[in-house]
Amino acid sequence: MEAMLRFGVFFGILSLMVIWEALSPTRCLSASRRQRWSINLGLATLNAGVMRISIGAAAWLAAHWAVDQQLGLFNNLPVPDWLNISLSLLLLDLAIYAQHVAAHRWQWFWRLHQVHHSDLDFDTTTAVRFHPLEIMLSMAYKVFLVITLGADPLAVIAFEIILNGCALFNHGNVSLPPLFERMLRYLLVTPDMHRIHHSASQQETDSNYGFSLSCWDRLFRTYCHRSQQPQTEMTIGLNGFRDSQALGFLQLLAMPFRPLRKR
Repeated sequence: MEAMLRFGVFFGILSLMVIWEALSPTRCLSASRRQRWSINLGLATLNAGVMRISIGAAAWLAAHWAVDQQLGLFNNLPVPDWLNISLSLLLLDLAIYAQHVAAHRWQWFWRLHQVHHSDLDFDTTTAVRFHPLEIMLSMAYKVFLVITLGADPLAVIAFEIILNGCALFNHGNVSLPPLFERMLRYLLVTPDMHRIHHSASQQETDSNYGFSLSCWDRLFRTYCHRSQQPQTEMTIGLNGFRDSQALGFLQLLAMPFRPLRKR
């Protein structure tokens, strides 16, 4: 039931974003959808399969186990359920921000995360372009967090849905009306904000790490308000992978185990 809910919402948001991008794209893509989507969605399918036969819904199960064993912070404090859920959502989002920063600053972690940034275009399918080992590492990290916090199982499901939905949204090749975008950016990461993170300029890539809430970048001074180039003209991706032959499906799976290319 938990998996069906998550995947149902995921495919619903993905479908809406694909339609939005088709009707009102912000940027002209350099590669065809067929070429890129076969790789990005192929990675997503592989990751879903790997998770299904390995650790699967481990975070949700860990939350139930922590409740049964009375483990974790919130399971040992007299806090109401609404506060447990609210604080769990907030702290889990902060933890994912910290994970993202680490993925850029720790070289061994960057080897995995560069698969995501090697996409030379930027659309909603970029949100699912991750190496399977990074997905598994991220799940193990979330299991540790869930048990440590004693997060409510409902908060864990809600967090996964919010995280996936926001990622599909803020990787979209779309833009919002300027005034609305500026207002929304005070709460959520918008496509214009996250697109800067995928800039070929390392200074811009090393900013705007948030996936859902935008407050962490402001709080920890990693926020970049505006890119050096206009959003419609900025170069996307890693300069070391402009050779399209390095971006095939099998090449992406092997990328973390090859010598690092200059960023």
